[in-house]
Amino acid sequence: MILPHSRKRFGQHFLQDKHIIQRIVDAIMPISDQHLVEIGPGHGALTFPILKKTGKLEVVEIDRDLIPLLKNRAEGKGELIIYQADVLQFDFNQLLNDKPLRLFGNLPYNISTPLIFHLINFASHIHDMHFMLQKEVVDRMVAHVGNHAYGRLSIMVQYHCRVHSLFNIGPHAFSPPPRVDSSIVKLVPHREFPYIAIDYSHFANIVKMAFTHRRKTLRNCLKEIVSNAHWESIHHALPSWARAPAAAWRRCSRSGRATAARSGFVFSY
Repeated sequence: MILPHSRKRFGQHFLQDKHIIQRIVDAIMPISDQHLVEIGPGHGALTFPILKKTGKLEVVEIDRDLIPLLKNRAEGKGELIIYQADVLQFDFNQLLNDKPLRLFGNLPYNISTPLIFHLINFASHIHDMHFMLQKEVVDRMVAHVGNHAYGRLSIMVQYHCRVHSLFNIGPHAFSPPPRVDSSIVKLVPHREFPYIAIDYSHFANIVKMAFTHRRKTLRNCLKEIVSNAHWESIHHALPSWARAPAAAWRRCSRSGRATAARSGFVFSY
């Protein structure tokens, strides 16, 4: 059977390394009584090894040219339910039953960040997620305070989930090979939140505004929602050693700024 070519507009890079495929399947550990859903099955590199173990699998695929291929290859291997849809618009609530969702897939790199934000909207119905993503994106997801990769994605994903970077994958494992390295990440939604935002939408908005212009001071980023008077009250509430004016902050060494940032006390506003 002639396999459809990858489409650049869908960000397709088809996984083909059998060793890597087996490592991913082993990491997911699928069993037959679980509710597994694959995002972007492509040619079925992960689809059919997992379908063989579970007997039933649901997949979401945007490329209608891949649907006949998947249907043909699924014959005699189990029940494969295919939703031809844009996953960014897909309502995962329609898949809910008495079992939590287990999501996995080789996600298109060109939509990976907005897709992660879309999926965390359904986190309360998800048991876990295993995704292949651009390594840089995974580094941002797992980053902690003081790391240069720490930002909006780190905060919002970690608010909802425990995040584990499992292993890295080189470009050779794909066809066509991407120009970047990839990583497998595991996300497990919190059953009990370590921190709870009183007003989640306000919290999410503050995080977004704070990291939209990373070169600006926090005071400038949040000027639309935090008044000068409020900043002054924060300033006077801090101990004297933590009132680092912007000029002094800029004169600090990189390691000094990182140490101060990790402490959580020094603000450049």
